[in-house]
Amino acid sequence: MKTSILATGLSCLALAAHAETPVLTVYAGEYFTSEWGPGPAIEAGFEAFCGCDLQFSTGDLLPRLLLEGARTEADVMIGLSTDVLARARESGLFAPHGQDLSALTVPVDWPDDTFLPFNWGHTALIYDTTRMETPPASLEAMRDLPEGVTVVIQDPRTSISGLAMVLWVKAVYGDQAGAFWADLAPHILTVTKGWSESYGLFTSGEADMVLSYTTSPAYHIMAENDLTKKAAIFPEGHYFMAETVGKIAGTDQPELADQFLAWVLTPDFQKTIPAANWSLPSALPVADWPAGWSDLPLPETVLFLSETEAESLRAEAVEEWRAALSQ
Repeated sequence: MKTSILATGLSCLALAAHAETPVLTVYAGEYFTSEWGPGPAIEAGFEAFCGCDLQFSTGDLLPRLLLEGARTEADVMIGLSTDVLARARESGLFAPHGQDLSALTVPVDWPDDTFLPFNWGHTALIYDTTRMETPPASLEAMRDLPEGVTVVIQDPRTSISGLAMVLWVKAVYGDQAGAFWADLAPHILTVTKGWSESYGLFTSGEADMVLSYTTSPAYHIMAENDLTKKAAIFPEGHYFMAETVGKIAGTDQPELADQFLAWVLTPDFQKTIPAANWSLPSALPVADWPAGWSDLPLPETVLFLSETEAESLRAEAVEEWRAALSQ
């Protein structure tokens, strides 16, 4: 009997101790928390010193948050791209991050007091040297691809990379963006809902080129020892995009959320990004990038639309794309 009472008491103490552990709920995309994504390492790293339980909750980030509104259970959201920040900011659901931005190493000015970039990259078209020995030398050359060359892209209405592509074309061609899409349309094998579907078609040999990022070859080089996948670097410049982290204004764990945002800018966090997210770290000098990353070909010209510019052009750019591909 005494043994039973003691066991029950110890169990209650354990439950009480567990209940007192603060929980930080972070909304993230599904890719982020997958076994090959950065989530598991980030969770373990942050929990090692925060004395908390970091719990990721995955889903379609901004639509989910806008639907939940002030009732959201999120404390932090990670993964919003620069092209949707205007809508996120207008929601009023985010609080200032309060972090020192002097450690940032992104190639654009970043004075934002609400959203912190945790990674960045450039939109690019990836090709396979075994299928295409000589890639197009410019974005303009994509309009005159040889007959039979196929490209897979993502839908800008459902994919952040697809949206980045139409904004990239809009930034280069302005009012003539529709004409670019009309010329490229015969070479577009298919349009997928998301990046994974497109890239899978490319790696299985179904298409010659795929819309992705300048850092995509890093995975093939470093994880597969495959040197045949390369980014076509264009003189017109490549579209810059970052993913960000933000603090939810209504969080019931404000101090813990602040700790997480501060940790995002530390080397411990930043060093998980290249080989887990296959993108460039936002607050890590090039000299501290993992071996091989500084050797990746990157564009000399970076094209960047502020969130206001991106939002003002989004509907028009998507409609030009849709109209050209529906002909």
